[in-house]
Amino acid sequence: MRYGRLAVAAIGATVLAAYLGNASWLAPEPDQPYFISHRGVHQTFDPTGVGPQDCTATRIAPITHTFIENTLPAIGAAFDAGAEIVEIDIHPTTDNEFAVFHDWTLDCRTDGTGITREHSMAEIRSLDAGWGYTADDGATYPLRGTGIGLIPSLGEVLDAFPGRRFVINIKSNDPHEAERLAVYLDARNIDPERLIVVGAPAPLTRLAELRPGIRQLSRRGLKDCALRYLLTGWSGFVPQACRNTVLILPKNYARLAWGWPRRLEQRMADANTLVWVMGDLDRATMNSTGIDTLDALDALPDGYSGGIWTNRIERVNPSALGRQEVR
Repeated sequence: MRYGRLAVAAIGATVLAAYLGNASWLAPEPDQPYFISHRGVHQTFDPTGVGPQDCTATRIAPITHTFIENTLPAIGAAFDAGAEIVEIDIHPTTDNEFAVFHDWTLDCRTDGTGITREHSMAEIRSLDAGWGYTADDGATYPLRGTGIGLIPSLGEVLDAFPGRRFVINIKSNDPHEAERLAVYLDARNIDPERLIVVGAPAPLTRLAELRPGIRQLSRRGLKDCALRYLLTGWSGFVPQACRNTVLILPKNYARLAWGWPRRLEQRMADANTLVWVMGDLDRATMNSTGIDTLDALDALPDGYSGGIWTNRIERVNPSALGRQEVR
């Protein structure tokens, strides 16, 4: 009996220690959350049923503004709206530049054709970035003619917004692209603290070898971090997969992370890792969007001070955080 009572007491003490170690209310007082704008202020679309090769410019919602993703005006509007970080996409060009453009080919969004990286920056810049956008199955193209010359180089973006922070999305699985990017950034003396690079494992592994100070994130790395922390986080231990990276959690599963939200943020900060939250994960497609509505923003827990990933920075931004207090 005595040993039984001791065992029960030991289990109780372990459970209590795990609870206190992960109690969010015992963590330090939080700061305000910050916002990551996906592609800047841009034309959004219904992601239902969208595959990786689908042209999303042909399924946009009716336009409420004339900004075009990944352009200087769109990026500037995102920062003006309160974004702390803006995500941009890059492709190498034939003349040793990097074009800030999302698609693997030019055919969907622009009046050009062919694979993006098989063109020079001058050729890409001459195109109309708004050519292919339509909200009514091609009856009208409201942005056609407004995007001529708007596709920038990576250097132009970094120079236009000095000191600002960016997520740079490498769109290929080629490790040589990481080598080109490292040389490109060095030539411009870019502070690595300004950048988070996302992409496939091969280029990110090479980039880590060349520039270990740049925080990076891959889909595989995110999965490894989340699963390992789910197994060990109860103890307060942060696995190696969760160090010097970004932990992105879908809103509907974030509560499963040990210590969510404040204790989790504190642990990850000690490991030089950022915590961001996205929209709900769709279990059927395993895809997630952003925190794109005010209702989704309101559903985040009090005390959360990490990053908020959004496609609608013009609506979901710091000015919306104080709405509940002033209603």
